[in-house]
Amino acid sequence: MSHNLSLRILSLFLAFTVWFFVSAPRREPVSERAFAAPVSIVRMPRDLVITTPVPDTVSVRLRGRISDLRSLSSQNLEVTLDVSWVTPGDAVITLSPQAMSVPPQIDVVSIEPMKLRFHVEALRQTVVPIRPFLIGQPPPGYVAGDPTLVPDHALLSGPASQIRNVTEVATERIIMSGRSETFVQNVGVVSDSSLVRIIEPLITQVTVPVNAEFGPVAPATATTDTTADDASVEKPAETKPPEKPPVQKRRHKREQ
Repeated sequence: MSHNLSLRILSLFLAFTVWFFVSAPRREPVSERAFAAPVSIVRMPRDLVITTPVPDTVSVRLRGRISDLRSLSSQNLEVTLDVSWVTPGDAVITLSPQAMSVPPQIDVVSIEPMKLRFHVEALRQTVVPIRPFLIGQPPPGYVAGDPTLVPDHALLSGPASQIRNVTEVATERIIMSGRSETFVQNVGVVSDSSLVRIIEPLITQVTVPVNAEFGPVAPATATTDTTADDASVEKPAETKPPEKPPVQKRRHKREQ
């Protein structure tokens, strides 16, 4: 009889222990916490581009058990925006809780801002010349000539409103300081606008001629030739002063 009573007490203790641990999460206080969730844009049409700023993150407020909220971080939260439906022009997208990737036991309370507005344009291509970006000057006594590039034109892609205004692109910096002879350098081709992309070439070969500013001294014959040339110049005829008439001597008559 006493043995059965001990078993019953032990069973009740074990059942209470299991219940306590199983029901502990349910008895845990529920709280709310704000996170900065990164925004991810997916399924953008290849022939379109967004030309206005879109926020990198949005503020989300989540509700759940304290332990679950503590296990979350901004790195494992994400707001996914499907923009496969956009067309050229202004677009507005509403952020819904379904766009959030959160655990099932977490509720999305709010998202700020609720709507995102941006502008969409069609992509266009163009070909423009490449300009070498020279920095500095050769040492005294040397002069740089006109650089040559191979290739010397680039294919660009960008929004229609910007690509029509692009007349050239530049290379990366080419340092001229200390250059005393012709040199060849491979440099990257860069765009001034983050929305205008270089398709090809990404690298061009630039040849910059550097020569002495003063050539060799002229030979001595050059001086002789110069003198002869000077002598060949016709000089004006010298004018002689007019001759004076001869002075006649006066004779004195002797007295006879």
